[in-house]
Amino acid sequence: MGTIRMHVYFSGRVQGVGFRFTACRLARPLGLTGWVKNLWDGRVEMEVQGERTAVERLLRYLPMERFIRVDSMDTKEISLKEGERDFREIY
Repeated sequence: MGTIRMHVYFSGRVQGVGFRFTACRLARPLGLTGWVKNLWDGRVEMEVQGERTAVERLLRYLPMERFIRVDSMDTKEISLKEGERDFREIY
């Protein structure tokens, strides 16, 4: 399958509902690295890296979490980032 890195913009009810906390809670046990942050326009931005199946699992299950409503998810595969060790919230 291989390692991939995805850049993602989430739109919908994604701020003020624990989205970033939930993303971290789901990503870490999957062995994913990267970051997630709120944007000024109400969207959430994420970069996530790991095994393709784990990244796909995160992106599939995150919108199913309680209180979160993802109306659109714009994804783009980007270059891998070497040396990243964890998945974290940034501000």
